[in-house]
Amino acid sequence: MSVLAPVSHALAAVLAGAHHALSFAGSNTSWLLAIAAVVVLVRLVLLPLTIRGVRHAHAAARARPQLQALTKKYQKQTAKGSASQADMMAMMEERRKINEEHGVPRFAMLAAFAQLPIFLALYHLLSDVSRQHAVGAMGDSLVASLGAATFLGTPLTGRGYLSGDTTHLVITLGLAATAAAVSYLSQRLWVLPNMVRADMPESMIRMQELMPVISAGGMLLAGSSVPLALLVYWVISGLWTAGQAAVIHRWFPTPGSPAAERRTLRLQPA
Repeated sequence: MSVLAPVSHALAAVLAGAHHALSFAGSNTSWLLAIAAVVVLVRLVLLPLTIRGVRHAHAAARARPQLQALTKKYQKQTAKGSASQADMMAMMEERRKINEEHGVPRFAMLAAFAQLPIFLALYHLLSDVSRQHAVGAMGDSLVASLGAATFLGTPLTGRGYLSGDTTHLVITLGLAATAAAVSYLSQRLWVLPNMVRADMPESMIRMQELMPVISAGGMLLAGSSVPLALLVYWVISGLWTAGQAAVIHRWFPTPGSPAAERRTLRLQPA
């Protein structure tokens, strides 16, 4: 049994339960609404991690000037050849105290990585169901029902751009392009301006600016193999992410970022 199986079974229960509750809307619509319900539930479950991530980013931004000054101090000693092992240990201890003072956690990235099992489990769930394999609460009858459901005439379990007729190609490519566009725009408009770039190496800045393109390109590439139902999920989830990023950008920007500077200007009296 896969380590992701418990998560997949939990998501299968949510999907099955949502479909049952929304069955009054008709087969096709109820499955689309059920996928949207999974998006909402998953993102609500992850919301505490998102809030924690924003707080961690703010704490790291507040600690940044002191950490930079500390790094420069020990870089001078290293350049002179006077830095010893004890000096390096002292620098690490000072870094720890600064991070502790500002509330920067030691494993700040764990919140981001905690989301991966849910997304991977959902991918495996929809992939298995699209192959007519029952998963937990998604028994044979529900799998058959989803297999017969369509979006604008295209099967929700259809995979890739070339597995159907021209309509299938247009719908699948359109959904993949929409997911890619939403991802690109949300990162360019709200995520990148909320990052602190002061004293950041030019190579790292260029890499950050490439990330929206890489992310969008990855979605277009993935559209060639994933089930249509997963593309629907990506579009809805991407819209949630865009709205969430816009809220953070406007009202909770990272200190020292361009977004924070714009907020300061907005709040200044006319």
